[in-house]
Amino acid sequence: MGWSVALACSSVEDPGRAFRSGLAQDPDAAAALARRLYPRSTVAETGDTVLDFAMWPYEDELFVGAYGHALVACDRRLFGVDDQARTLADEIAGALPGASCGVLVLHSVVSGCWFRWYEDNRPRRDVFVTADDGVVVDLGDRLPAEAPFWKAVDDGASDVPLPFDYEEYGLALAREHLFGRDIAERAPDGFLALELPLRRFKIG
Repeated sequence: MGWSVALACSSVEDPGRAFRSGLAQDPDAAAALARRLYPRSTVAETGDTVLDFAMWPYEDELFVGAYGHALVACDRRLFGVDDQARTLADEIAGALPGASCGVLVLHSVVSGCWFRWYEDNRPRRDVFVTADDGVVVDLGDRLPAEAPFWKAVDDGASDVPLPFDYEEYGLALAREHLFGRDIAERAPDGFLALELPLRRFKIG
């Protein structure tokens, strides 16, 4: 499909239970998180949208969905996969005490995937792979959802070029750790992640 995604999802419960039909947006909590992420910037609320239109924001945009014990944030700055991106990810992951958080960046032009995973607000996994450069970052214990993708490398194959599809890899991690199902899959209760309501903020 060629996904472009710069997305963080955090939940206190298992994501498959936390992200469900009937979630109500808390605009005050969304605004508070936006200002926490950019304390030295002007943060202006500019309306509402849904996740389907928010996963790859403009550079001066931030989208936040706050739903009590779960939240979503979309921010292009995560695409940097640098210290600024990791600091931003750490801030999002720390917004809900005791939560788990997954950060997913996919881009079809770079042909790469970055995934960062937190448990109890602490980073446990940081992995960045690209189709051309192979494994760039591989820190922390691998997650069970990764196992099928790493088999060739673990058996001695070169990681350059990457011997698995970076997008399928990222979407498998999203399925397990972001929403508990595929991003574009409608759950039996009617929940569809792409329909999650988010607030849009302009960063100045």
